[in-house]
Amino acid sequence: MSKAFTKETDAPEDEELALPPLPAGGKNYITPQGYARLRAELLDLIDNERPKVVEVVHWAASNGDRSENGDYLYGKKRLREIDRRIRFLTKRLEISEVVDPSLHARSDQVFFGATVTYVDDLGDERTVTILGIDEADSSQGQVSWISPVARALLRAREGDEVQLPTPGGVRTLEILQVRYPENPAAPAPKA
Repeated sequence: MSKAFTKETDAPEDEELALPPLPAGGKNYITPQGYARLRAELLDLIDNERPKVVEVVHWAASNGDRSENGDYLYGKKRLREIDRRIRFLTKRLEISEVVDPSLHARSDQVFFGATVTYVDDLGDERTVTILGIDEADSSQGQVSWISPVARALLRAREGDEVQLPTPGGVRTLEILQVRYPENPAAPAPKA
């Protein structure tokens, strides 16, 4: 068959939406704030952005020749991107399990949602917050709960030393501090 009659990619459209892998039998943990952000993005796409793009595509289509109509071609492409993102967000929200890290506010043990300060065997101190796959941002010092460093830290306590396997060998991390966000809805303790 001639290359002229094949798609640029023969991969199914949803293949590029492959969800990041979860551990076998694992859940898609997410904080209430992360869930709210994803849900707000989904609703904005459905209620605002998609209708605007549909209107532009409809207007562009009514102008006649679609083959050279930039508004039509770009609009159709953007519509596909929006629909793809809507499907992705819908799937992620369906499998999400919301976990409130403030429930562990007075704990010194590392669970989902903890902000952990540790020092490695080279003396480098680092602080990370363990969050869900869909909300972790490494540039903000956040790591996914399935990342190697988070897996090494989970269930440990302040003062514990844990082993972190890396390509360069095993590193030892000493946990200096474990913090959780306070529950804003909880009543203040009485003095």
